[in-house]
Amino acid sequence: MKALIAFEDGKVFEGKSFTGPGEAVGEVVFNTAMTGYQEVLTDPSYKGQIVTMTYPLIGNYGVNSQDIESSGIHLEAFVMREYEAEYSNWRAEKSLKDYLIENGKLGIHQVDTRAITRHIRLKGAMKAVISTEISDPEELVRRAKEAPGLEGRDLVKEVTTKNHYSWIEDRPVEIILPTKPSSPNQSINNKWRIACIDCGLKFNQLRLFVKRGVEPIVFPCTASPEEILSISPHGCFVSNGPGDPAALQYIVDTVRSLLGKVPIFGICLGHQILGQALGANTYKLKFGHHGANQPVKDLETGKIEITSQNHGFAVDERTLQDGVKVTHVNLNDNTVEGIEAKDLCAFSVQYHPENAPGPHDSEYLFDRFLQKIRTFWE
Repeated sequence: MKALIAFEDGKVFEGKSFTGPGEAVGEVVFNTAMTGYQEVLTDPSYKGQIVTMTYPLIGNYGVNSQDIESSGIHLEAFVMREYEAEYSNWRAEKSLKDYLIENGKLGIHQVDTRAITRHIRLKGAMKAVISTEISDPEELVRRAKEAPGLEGRDLVKEVTTKNHYSWIEDRPVEIILPTKPSSPNQSINNKWRIACIDCGLKFNQLRLFVKRGVEPIVFPCTASPEEILSISPHGCFVSNGPGDPAALQYIVDTVRSLLGKVPIFGICLGHQILGQALGANTYKLKFGHHGANQPVKDLETGKIEITSQNHGFAVDERTLQDGVKVTHVNLNDNTVEGIEAKDLCAFSVQYHPENAPGPHDSEYLFDRFLQKIRTFWE
């Protein structure tokens, strides 16, 4: 089934839908990961975006129920060079095609993804409309121009949890918050308690906390500082998520209220939120960082990490306040990849140390967070 991909600047590409008829609107980005497409599909940070994979063959190992990173697929459409219908993997439970259809998402292939990637690199990420139903390119370009972009949009409320839950036996389990706070020195079930602000978190973040003997308690993005402190957490984690960080002043205010009261660790959007809570500004990147092969330098150790990333905005180093230092930088474009406010026991990274998908180089950051918690409560 023929499909047209019309960019807001007038550029149009042709492809074929392997998931049936439909339309999708979003900002087009490219992802350079060679594997891990199921984790990409279920990453809430992709809400509002159409993802083009640069690796040419997608679908060859199917999908399974173990590699999902959230409650469903969040991107608007999935674009690739060639879809492989005959999947083969001992863990596979169904095809990528069936998975996309079940979630009501378009899958487009037979597309010149190299040309799309080059176009975005030269012109920047931009809005597009994909349609199998409208054959008039000019009409699709007009609709792409009129579509809402990511700047100024709060997409976090569309992906955050509605209920409080913990991670038990490798699944989310809904919980009721205590009516009376316990002492922070009395951990539940002899475990550290981490309050996790869900801006679009990925399940592997919770898995890595549990692996380290931590009890994560997940809060909606709208949780107040008082609600978060009601569980007397030993630390606060601010997750990744979609959209423009500058549109999330209510979360920024919450995090600012928690500074100095508990250790804070932020990832991706959580990094941008912490940066704003510390007085910095954010800005939109030309085409963002999306993939599992981004080189980052830890300025404290001098070591280079190969990281998994998915973000279109960044913290502006020029606006960092006194007492906040840059801890990590991207070696491709020198953008800020990590910050720390040592006196407030708060730090964050722009990339994804939970390695889903991607390398394991940065998993040590979870250990660093727990060490800061121990030091803070000694």
